[in-house]
Amino acid sequence: VQLQAFGGGLVQAGGSLNVSCSASSLIFSSYSMAWFRQVPGRERDFVAAINRSGVRKNYADSVKGRFIITRDNAKQTAYLQMSSLKPEDSAVYYCATGPRATHLATNKDLYSQWGQGAEVTVSS
Repeated sequence: VQLQAFGGGLVQAGGSLNVSCSASSLIFSSYSMAWFRQVPGRERDFVAAINRSGVRKNYADSVKGRFIITRDNAKQTAYLQMSSLKPEDSAVYYCATGPRATHLATNKDLYSQWGQGAEVTVSS
């Protein structure tokens, strides 16, 4: 599976932004999908994950109630809707997947495929 992230950009604190991740494989629906984020000089942190059917979701505590992860298997695309954004949400957002990862997998080492990243900047 090859992943490509789209979206991101600059937004003021309190605003909303979406990122999406397109997968180039016919077996997209066989994989859980996740979003991680990384600030330069820091570890890549788990943000959210969704199971293959899109029914089960898992969020980092820092984004619960503000971010929503969804997927459209027909379009082979995963989405992350971000609202009530804070300056500390600024990061490069990466989509990820892999055969070992379920929607409960928060460890980046369980993901074998990564998108190229989409930068999100939240100004105060």
